[in-house]
Amino acid sequence: MNIIDELEWRGAINQQTDAEGLRKLIEEQQIGLYCGVDPTGDSLHIGHLIPFIVLKRFQLAGHRPVILIGGATGSIGDPSGKSEERVLQSMDQVVHNANALTAQMKKLFLSDHSADIRLVNNYDWTKDLTLLDFLRDYGKNFNINTMLSKDIVSSRLETGISFTEFTYQILQSLDFLHLYQNEGVNMQIGGQDQWGNITAGLDLIRKKVGPEAKAFGLTIPLMLKADGTKFGKTAGGAVWLDPEKTTPYEFYQFWVNQDDRDVIKYLKYFTFLTKEEIDALAEKVETEPHKREAQKVLAAEMTHFVHSEQALADALKITEALFTGEVKELTADEIAEGFKNMPTFESALKEQELVTWLVDLGIETSRRQSREDIQNGAISINGDKITDTSFVITADNSFEGRFILVRRGKKKYFLVKLVD
Repeated sequence: MNIIDELEWRGAINQQTDAEGLRKLIEEQQIGLYCGVDPTGDSLHIGHLIPFIVLKRFQLAGHRPVILIGGATGSIGDPSGKSEERVLQSMDQVVHNANALTAQMKKLFLSDHSADIRLVNNYDWTKDLTLLDFLRDYGKNFNINTMLSKDIVSSRLETGISFTEFTYQILQSLDFLHLYQNEGVNMQIGGQDQWGNITAGLDLIRKKVGPEAKAFGLTIPLMLKADGTKFGKTAGGAVWLDPEKTTPYEFYQFWVNQDDRDVIKYLKYFTFLTKEEIDALAEKVETEPHKREAQKVLAAEMTHFVHSEQALADALKITEALFTGEVKELTADEIAEGFKNMPTFESALKEQELVTWLVDLGIETSRRQSREDIQNGAISINGDKITDTSFVITADNSFEGRFILVRRGKKKYFLVKLVD
């Protein structure tokens, strides 16, 4: 399947500047293409992945991708669709974030040591650019009326936009020109909100190189869930690729809990499964939705891709333990990961009757209720059911001296952290 045909089947194309010309060029030769991300934070989230997954598909089809980290553009900020200006980061913070994102990109796209993907930072070719050179060599090529007509700028005219953010599209256009001239890049890809910046870059290339320049732009559709809300957000906020921000278990759970109406779309967007494999899973969604097989495959593919095979195995182990209640074989680290969002208490436990300990923590409302729940077999400590109301709990009843896991009833878990 031609890469463009595959992207269309996967629903991954929103707009193209010259669809016929791009298809012809791809059939004739390998092309260079790039996608960029600004270091506004020290981790990517899953929304960032969408265009970079497309970049990876081009690499697998034999083309030459370039990943751009926006050390320069990130220092001034892309005008967002919001009414307020971005708060400028210090250059130290920009450098820190750029280094963190570079490490993430290497892990995601260069870990197999065979991927022909270049990593660049636009700070390298802008840091020595003087103001006069910027205005004479580049600013002169931009028409203010055209810049004002770009959606991302025009949406800000009522509330106002600073000159700093207004010049962002010039800097991004400079990136496209630099990569076209120095890295053999023919195409820029990005989210649909980047259309104005991409077309500005194409205009600059044609003014500097000539109208015959073989340069193209392609945008990815905005990802929306079946209920119309934005993809990638949870009650806890963004789903990050950094395991310190979103644990592999939480990451796995995000994907496995996707709606039946969305799961096939996400399999097409995010995974490298074939059409035949995805069609088979689509049939399972229709005939056996209760098994959630498509969601499990999606979760496994994404957790393995973003984290590792071991992280996936750990996430599956925690998931199974929570489902069955057999938590005794978990490590303290796995307890910390799997029960991160459970109700959590702290205890300087030495030795205490379980009945009063549960009340002191607030897990039980009274000693009478505590005794009743224990006698009825409703209380488990670290997976062991306790029915003896005289049971004494100590720090020995913990995971590696760090946690005690209390379950009340079938599904209500409480995590107790032991403190000095």
